[in-house]
Amino acid sequence: MQYQGRIHQLQRELMGRYYAEVTRVATSDGPRAAYLLVSGNPVELLRAMDMLPVYPEINDLQLAVRKESLPYILEAEEFGYSTDNCAYVKADVGIFLRGGKTSYAQIPRPSLLVCNFVGCNVYLHWFEQLAEYFKAPVFNLDVPFVRDLDGKPEPGDVAYLVKQLEQLIEIAEKITGRRFDYQRLKRAVALARDAEDLWSEIKHLNKSSPAPFDGYFDAGTLMAPMYCLRGTEEGLHFFQEAYREVSERVEQRVGVLSQERFRYVIEGPPPWPYYRTFRDLFSRWGAVAVASTYSTVGGTWEWGFRHDPQRPLESIAEHMMLHNVSNRSLLLRYEQIRRYLEEWHAEALVIHSIKSCRLFSAGQGDMLDYFSRGLGVPTLLVESDLEDPRYFAEAQMRNRIDAFFETLEHRRLAKRAPALKGGAEPGEGAKV
Repeated sequence: MQYQGRIHQLQRELMGRYYAEVTRVATSDGPRAAYLLVSGNPVELLRAMDMLPVYPEINDLQLAVRKESLPYILEAEEFGYSTDNCAYVKADVGIFLRGGKTSYAQIPRPSLLVCNFVGCNVYLHWFEQLAEYFKAPVFNLDVPFVRDLDGKPEPGDVAYLVKQLEQLIEIAEKITGRRFDYQRLKRAVALARDAEDLWSEIKHLNKSSPAPFDGYFDAGTLMAPMYCLRGTEEGLHFFQEAYREVSERVEQRVGVLSQERFRYVIEGPPPWPYYRTFRDLFSRWGAVAVASTYSTVGGTWEWGFRHDPQRPLESIAEHMMLHNVSNRSLLLRYEQIRRYLEEWHAEALVIHSIKSCRLFSAGQGDMLDYFSRGLGVPTLLVESDLEDPRYFAEAQMRNRIDAFFETLEHRRLAKRAPALKGGAEPGEGAKV
C-alpha cells in the first residue's frame, strides 16, 4: 500500500544510514560507541558527547526479522546459556561470539555500557556479562520503580536519578576526552521533544475510523527512528514526513486495510522472526491494532510527557522513571490498556505472551482474567517468542486467532438478531 511504501521506505533509508554509521565506527577510529537499552534511556545525553548509541535489542531484532537469529542463539546455548534465558540476550551473545559480524552491519565494541535498569533484572546481568566479554566499563543507572497508582515519583526520586546522570557525564568526559557541552544537550532534548510531539499526534490519529496505520505492526517500524535517531535532525524530519502522510490518510478516509472489520488493542512484543506471518493472521480478518503497549516501551508520549530543553537532566530522569511501560506497575499497565480500548474505540484485547521475556509475560494470566471477566472485554492470549523462531507454531496460532475472530463475528450477529421479549408478533424484528 502507498502508506507502507512511502514511510516504510524512508525508515529503511534512515536505518540503512544508521547502520552504515555503526559499521564505520566499528571499523575506524571515529566516535565511540555506547551500548544502551531501549526502555527509557538517556540517549540525548550521550549524543551531546558525540557517542554513537548502539542498541543490542535492536541489533537482535534485526537478526530476527531477517530470519537469521537461530544460529546466533544456538551458538550462545553451546557457549553455556540455557534455553530459558532471554532470547535477546542469547542472540546478542552470539553476535559477540562472531566478532560483531551480521548481515546488516559490523557491530562495534562498546567504549561504555549504560544499563538503564527499568524493571527487568535480566538487563543488569546482560550488561554485566557484556562488560566482562568486552572488558568495557559499565554504568548501572538505578532507576526507581513507579509504585504509586497515580504514576507519580516518590519525593527525591528525580533528584536521585539526576545525580546519577551527572556521574554518567563525568564518565563520558573521561572516555571521550571532551568537556560536556550543556548547550548541545539542550539542542538534542529540543529535537527529541519536537519528534515526540509528532509521534504522539500520529498515535492519536489512529482514533479515526478507519485507522490510518496499524498501531502495532506499523508502529514497530515507526519506533526505530524514535529510538535510534531521537535527538537528531534526521529523526525529527522522519516524523514530520510520517505525520504529513498519516494526516492525509485520515483526511481522505483511507485505512491501513481495504476493509476495517475489527479494531483491537495488543499487549506484548511481536514475534520478530514471523512478523509478516503474524500480521497476516490478523489482517486476513480485517483486524487492525489501533494501539499497543509495545509501542510505549521507549516512552508513553501519547499521555502528554515531553522532554524539556529548559530542564534537560530532570526531564531525562522523568522519562526514564515515569514514562515508559517497562518501569510501571501492572495496575498502571491495566489502566493504559483500558484507556486504549475506550479512547481508541477498540472492541477486543490480544495478549501476545513471550516465552523468554518475563518482564512482559509476568502477570499476563491475571491480565486476561481482569479484562475478560472483570470488564467483559473479549480477550485472546497467544504465546510465542520475540527472537527465537523455535517457539512459533503457525498452525496453532492461526487456529486460535481464527476462533477468536469467529467468536467476535458471532457476537455481532447475535446483537443484530431480533430481541424477542416475551414473544414477538410475526414479522416483528428488533432495531439494528
